[in-house]
Amino acid sequence: MRRCQAHDAGYRAGAGVSSARALRIAVVGAATLIGEAVLEELRARRVPYAELHALDEAHALGGERGGASIEDDEPRLAINDVARFDFERVDLALFCGRGSLSERYAESVARAAWVIDGSDRFSNREDVPLVAADVNPQVLEALSAPRLIALAGSASVALATALAPLDAWAGAERVDVVSLHAVSGSGRGAVDELAAETVSLLSGRPARGRAYGTQIAFNVIPQVGRLHEEGGSGEERRVARETCRLLGSPALSINSTAVRVPVFFGHSVAVHAQFARAVSVAGAREILQRGTGLELIETDSDAEFPTPATFATAPHKVYLGRLRMDGTRDRALNFWVVADNVRKCAAHNAVSVAQILVNHYL
Repeated sequence: MRRCQAHDAGYRAGAGVSSARALRIAVVGAATLIGEAVLEELRARRVPYAELHALDEAHALGGERGGASIEDDEPRLAINDVARFDFERVDLALFCGRGSLSERYAESVARAAWVIDGSDRFSNREDVPLVAADVNPQVLEALSAPRLIALAGSASVALATALAPLDAWAGAERVDVVSLHAVSGSGRGAVDELAAETVSLLSGRPARGRAYGTQIAFNVIPQVGRLHEEGGSGEERRVARETCRLLGSPALSINSTAVRVPVFFGHSVAVHAQFARAVSVAGAREILQRGTGLELIETDSDAEFPTPATFATAPHKVYLGRLRMDGTRDRALNFWVVADNVRKCAAHNAVSVAQILVNHYL
């Protein structure tokens, strides 16, 4: 794997990257799975920067992060202490999903630089734009000065990407979803625990069950996020709220059930959608084939349908399959959605938003 080199002032982009203005960029939460993926995306997609700073909390210091790079001899990039960093030194900061970091720093940084935040700390605030680059990039057109931009959660991004062209075509009225969440949505520790539990159980030893309070290997847990008094979970609320905002459809009814499954990477969503106007599989197929950031897997294709272990390893699309009519309701379709939650729905989305800012505002 190509890597980047330690440098006190951050990484300075080398030859081959051109821009009217090369930016100074900070990746906050660089030691997380999403932070690593964001660094890879920035280099792989040649986002122009003069400096690139990898930042995290003190307990993550000492690590080095690399990823897809432009040059074979690209230097290493050290992770520096976010508490000691002067954010006046950057034009753009990408916060990579760790809520404690966003809560502590994001709003203050946004007074001087653009902030793209991947946590859930600001996605419920109406004064903070909520963006998925493949769904509502036009939201960014109204912005003119450095400010805070919230990114939707991975399940919301996957669902809204699939629904957006269908909603524009036939007007979505009600959507029932079951979202199946990979353990990487909980971070590196949960990924390591699933691997360790799998080895333990296959070796005849008990699972620890630390990440979720019960074993996750060979199990399904019908809870993602904290449960509220009425019985719903935080993730179920988030999916409904964020999808409506991304689609610009506050009246859309979304009934969500979120489930944690023993999969390392790749969220899946079973969708049952009812529309205001008549729909057909043929019409939906034609609309979906033109969808942004979306790929329809036809029923008669060699792949048959997308799964986390297959299509989520190709992380630049949201994949839709099992498209069919809902025989129990009028004007309704059923379909299945899969996307890489870390790379496509989080890192790819964050860097896509950053590129829009670079191209139009910075």
